[in-house]
Amino acid sequence: MTTTPRDNDAAATAAAAPTGESPARLKRPLIQLAKACGVATSYIDQVGNYVEIRDEVIISVLGSLGIDASTPAAVCQSLLDVECHGHQQLIAPTILKVQGRPTVITLNCAKDELTAITIALEDGTSYRGELAICEVWQSGAIDAQLAVTLPEDLPIGYHTVSVQAGGVRRTSTLIVAPPRIELPEAIQHKQRWGWMTQLYSVRSAQSWGVGDYGDLKRLLRDAGERSGADFMLINPIHASAPIPPLEPSPYLPESRRFLNVTYIRPQDIPEYAQLPESERAAVDALHESVAAANDSAEPLDLNASWSAKRQALRIIFNQKRSHEREEAFAAFKQRAGADLDAFVTWCVAFETWGAPWEGQWFTHESKSSPRVAALVREHHDDLEFERWMQWIADEQVGAAQQAAKDAGMAIGLMQDMAVGVHALGADVWWNPERFAKGATVGAPPDSYNQQGQDWGQPPFSPRHLEETGYKVYRDLVRTAFAHAGAVRIDHVLGLFRLWWIPQGHGAADGTYVTYDHEVMLSILAIEATRANGVVIGEDLGTVPKYVSRILAEHGVLGTVVEWFTRVDDSPNAGDPYAMPATYRKGALASVTVHDLPPTAGYLEGEHVRLREQLGVLTESGDEAAAALNAERRAMLDTLVEGEWLDAHIADDYAKAAEANTADSLDYEQQVVEAMHRALTTAPSVLLQAALVDGVGDRRIQNQPGTSWQYANWRIPLCDHDGQVVHTDHVFDLPRVQSLSAIMRGE
Repeated sequence: MTTTPRDNDAAATAAAAPTGESPARLKRPLIQLAKACGVATSYIDQVGNYVEIRDEVIISVLGSLGIDASTPAAVCQSLLDVECHGHQQLIAPTILKVQGRPTVITLNCAKDELTAITIALEDGTSYRGELAICEVWQSGAIDAQLAVTLPEDLPIGYHTVSVQAGGVRRTSTLIVAPPRIELPEAIQHKQRWGWMTQLYSVRSAQSWGVGDYGDLKRLLRDAGERSGADFMLINPIHASAPIPPLEPSPYLPESRRFLNVTYIRPQDIPEYAQLPESERAAVDALHESVAAANDSAEPLDLNASWSAKRQALRIIFNQKRSHEREEAFAAFKQRAGADLDAFVTWCVAFETWGAPWEGQWFTHESKSSPRVAALVREHHDDLEFERWMQWIADEQVGAAQQAAKDAGMAIGLMQDMAVGVHALGADVWWNPERFAKGATVGAPPDSYNQQGQDWGQPPFSPRHLEETGYKVYRDLVRTAFAHAGAVRIDHVLGLFRLWWIPQGHGAADGTYVTYDHEVMLSILAIEATRANGVVIGEDLGTVPKYVSRILAEHGVLGTVVEWFTRVDDSPNAGDPYAMPATYRKGALASVTVHDLPPTAGYLEGEHVRLREQLGVLTESGDEAAAALNAERRAMLDTLVEGEWLDAHIADDYAKAAEANTADSLDYEQQVVEAMHRALTTAPSVLLQAALVDGVGDRRIQNQPGTSWQYANWRIPLCDHDGQVVHTDHVFDLPRVQSLSAIMRGE
């Protein structure tokens, strides 16, 4: 039997430190209460060390869940309440039924107390079949319970179980899901590949200084017709603030329920063509005021672009719409319902009262306050404008996906779902009960972030999710699939557990809170099945093995990145990289990700130079350079071993790169293409190339660990010479055509 370095590390850790909580600790009421509420009291860190959570942190996190643990007496009372809670409910608020698996639900009543039990199906009809009911007695129980066996012929969807017993009526959300997400027929027997890009970065002459939904439509069409790609992954397009200043990060949205209207292409709105000459000239002048930026390689000015575009959109909004268009707008508003009203009210409050972080309205006003009611009465036109922009954005994203399908793409648009929302955003303001109070989400310390990470996003309340049948999560997933063939779940570990950080504590001073992953994965299965779509989970980094196994069982594809995949999962720079032939089949495999530089930049050490320049290196410059050289040598060795790169070229390139001479640029494209040629030997269901690698860009889109120090999420697409590349011409570039041919296996 071969012993790996990881085995040795684990053995050393086991000998040096405890691997679990002591019996005495497990007997403590606080620890028992935490475990009963899904709050971790210890965890194993990235290198296998056992870490105990301090009592203060546990008490604070329990408080964020609405559980009082402030005193020993409160702990005992809360523990009693939690233990009794399940027995005091007539029926659980959420029930999961997976098709093909026997499911029995419990009613806390005797048979002679039961007056009625019915199932109302999602389509409004009633289930007509018989329900098998029997009385059961639990050991030591005073009262009887009823066991109800759910029928096997229930359709997938979200149904309602109504129970009446002893003069009490209760309802429960019944979620009926397929056992797994089956791949669409088009990709079951054929590997597919696609592109990844940042939408804001890809522009054309018609853009307003920033990439938009018109550019997305063109990219999808040309990617399908001219490169043979079957999908395109873009950054999250969740809703942003209504007016500048805009948050550049697409992973910190104001709402995940609605779309980012700053990406609208005004010229593609039907009413633009119907504008009177003077008003059309005004729109065109606003476009011209920012259009010069389309040819600039400097960081994008999101605020200038949106200021001009928003004025243009208001002009178009005021144009009279046809009867058919008005009906379509009305239908959209009806579908979006109260959530849309809530979101646009927050937008108008932002515009009228100022940014929520500058004023007091976010904490002093709520959806039931008189001041908000007055705002709604007095700003009808502004509210309607915000609704209209959401409708237009929805239309344009839908048109982009239709263009992808018309171009023959098997999947088309791949949406990216962020982990959470801004703490002062629309979702939190209007529905604070959906979120935990006094806590934010992040990550514990690891080798890359020794202090841990605090993302500043409030987590969903697990209790609220359960009590409301997970409706908010269902709506999020349905929205993501509305105009997409696939959805990527960022930090998919969050479906299982999230690192909660109590207010006032550092990022390292948190703990994990668990979620019902079976229910959330089942919701993904329902929505993906209905959309005939694919779900990809970003399971990179410190993810327990059981998570990847469960995801695979549910048909959720994992994520494999060439730069991160070494033999035996070694974390050491310079250790050999795994051959792509060993990658998981159930995965989306790529050379790079958006948090790394483009491959050419990574090979040249762009990330090391930038971090050193910004003062965010966690080691010395020499140590970072040595690690880079070791990584590069290991990757080149793998490419040579697989016969994807000539050994002489690899050696010459390594010497030139280590000496930091311009000669390395002569080999850059060959090495980048060799890495993609290696990727095509992976068995993974989906393969992905980055558009920045196609054009030879080197600049980093996002440098983790920075905010104001670097122009994160504002870097435009440029070629290897630093020249701007437009969407109209990107697939004409010989380098893009060459990489496309490699991805096609030619």
